[in-house]
Amino acid sequence: MEDSRGVHFDLDGAWNATRLVLPTCNLRDWGPRLRYSGPRATVEEFHRRVAPALRPFILYGSGDFHYLAGLWLRQVHEPVVVVSFDNHPDWDVRPPHWGCGGWLNRALERPCVRGASVWGCGNFEFNWPWHLFANHRALRSGRLAVHPWAERQSPKVQSRHRCLTRGTWQTDFSAFATGLAGQKIYVTIDMDCLTDHDAVTNWEHGLFTAADLTWALGQLRTHGEIIAGDVCGAWSPPAYARWKQRVAGAFDHPRLPPRDAVAAQNVNHKTLEKIWPALVGSAAGD
Repeated sequence: MEDSRGVHFDLDGAWNATRLVLPTCNLRDWGPRLRYSGPRATVEEFHRRVAPALRPFILYGSGDFHYLAGLWLRQVHEPVVVVSFDNHPDWDVRPPHWGCGGWLNRALERPCVRGASVWGCGNFEFNWPWHLFANHRALRSGRLAVHPWAERQSPKVQSRHRCLTRGTWQTDFSAFATGLAGQKIYVTIDMDCLTDHDAVTNWEHGLFTAADLTWALGQLRTHGEIIAGDVCGAWSPPAYARWKQRVAGAFDHPRLPPRDAVAAQNVNHKTLEKIWPALVGSAAGD
């Protein structure tokens, strides 16, 4: 039985639609135009195309499309806290306006978004000079909080941010979830926050396990109300429509070994079967 609360937007073949319990919209013709970044006019045209098909919970392709979460949030009109599980902070204030490195700024522009909290970062963007391009205004005001893994950051970074450790992160997250009591929550998951055992992605891997995410989502559901959310980050072969996309994407992405598409899908679907029910609620129709 299909889950009427969710939809799969197939931009790049990252997911095998026949293995999903979600209706699928074939958007492969849009994928190359939107991968990694998209011109404002193109993104707005895409939004008009998919708006009638939007559902509270959305599954889509590679993490190269994570910035589209800024569009998915347009269907939310009540005060909400954004909780992101991601190996990257996605806080960059530099152009492009629509791009996977700075989409949280689009989220924070939404009047309904009270704030955003990112969990599980582990990449270089916390170091000099990249941290200079973070949204420092949002960080200072408290509307944006980031929680990177301590073991992947320098002592200086650890002094600036509340970092996680394997021994303490659940205590920290439980306290965070308790503080959201009675609030509505939008959850966005980029599968690059997971270990390479639980996900195959186009980016560097994080340190969460699938079990970690299901536990964390349970904490959010216990204390707040998850009203909408999305999952992206499964691997797909990159395809670009514009040469600037291709150059920027090649520069920004890590160099990874060749991927077997079928094996990658098997790993990612196995993990999705665990985290998707925890995101949308374990019983269909909740």
